[in-house]
Amino acid sequence: MNDWGLVSIITPTWNCAEYIEETVRSVLAQTYVHWELIIYDDCSTDGTEAVVRPFVEADSRIKYFCNRQNSGAAVTRNHALRVAGGRWVAFLDSDDLWMPQKLERQLRFMVDNQYAFTYHKYVEINESSEETGVLVGGKKVVSKLDMFACCWPGCLSVMYEAEKIGLVQILDVKKNNDTAMWLKIIRKSRCYLLDECLGMYRRRQGSITPPDIRTKIKWHYTLFHEAERQNPVVAVFWMCMNIIGNSYKKLFYVKKYNVKK
Repeated sequence: MNDWGLVSIITPTWNCAEYIEETVRSVLAQTYVHWELIIYDDCSTDGTEAVVRPFVEADSRIKYFCNRQNSGAAVTRNHALRVAGGRWVAFLDSDDLWMPQKLERQLRFMVDNQYAFTYHKYVEINESSEETGVLVGGKKVVSKLDMFACCWPGCLSVMYEAEKIGLVQILDVKKNNDTAMWLKIIRKSRCYLLDECLGMYRRRQGSITPPDIRTKIKWHYTLFHEAERQNPVVAVFWMCMNIIGNSYKKLFYVKKYNVKK
């Protein structure tokens, strides 16, 4: 087994006691073993810590932190990134899953090609961890312009080399905060697609119904005006481009397939 250095896995969580055990087990199943799992709890009230604690006590690679007060996903990810000590940083939300070879395959892809920022394909699953027949891909090479026009990577698929990118911190935006991170990173490196399906994104009941267009407009405008500190005219331009770009991605890079029974 090659040792390409420590991978810091960033897992913010809030009230995910029902799913986080399965998420942690998907990390424990990784064929690449040099990792630390940073679980950062945003003051869960459903017993998340009680689920996580036995894993923390059994494996020193798993670390649990908790905010002093409920602060939101952006602040929680910022906190987790500040305690990460790895050469590499990967992201896994507390209800999503990885395939066993995810870290090994993605690290080899990055090291062999000297890439600093990558993502990969993933499938969607439901609340019962059953595949829903949706495969999400993306562009082979994502430039700065591409990323401003569309959020190409899914959070569970991203890995970057911290030694080249540096510490990533974003403003406290309540929605699209993962996109806010990619917009920081893309300024330092293009993003490259590993053409393999290595993750499972959980589509939960509350996220099945998409937001209406007014809500989408508000979220995208806030991303560019507040997180990117753009003036209103420029923010409106990129807001429109992002809505169009994400629609383009869904049309050409989100594929349906038959689920084997």
